[in-house]
Amino acid sequence: MELTSTDDEHDPEGQTTAVDRSRTEALLASAEQHLVDLDAAEQRLEEGTYGRCEVCGREIPRARLEVRPTARTCVDHAA
Repeated sequence: MELTSTDDEHDPEGQTTAVDRSRTEALLASAEQHLVDLDAAEQRLEEGTYGRCEVCGREIPRARLEVRPTARTCVDHAA
């Protein structure tokens, strides 16, 4: 087991540790959001609304869904 300092201010590698921690937190938040998006897509699939734009109701092109299976809108209404 490697010992690491939790005192970034006095650790010569403190900035690196802080950057690594920040990057890890961002990756975790992104993964958590992706799971939420997947759950929402599964719910739309069960309701029969998957593949329909939530703004205009038109069908979302298959190519968009292949690239982004959690898409809720067509390209015209993508944020």
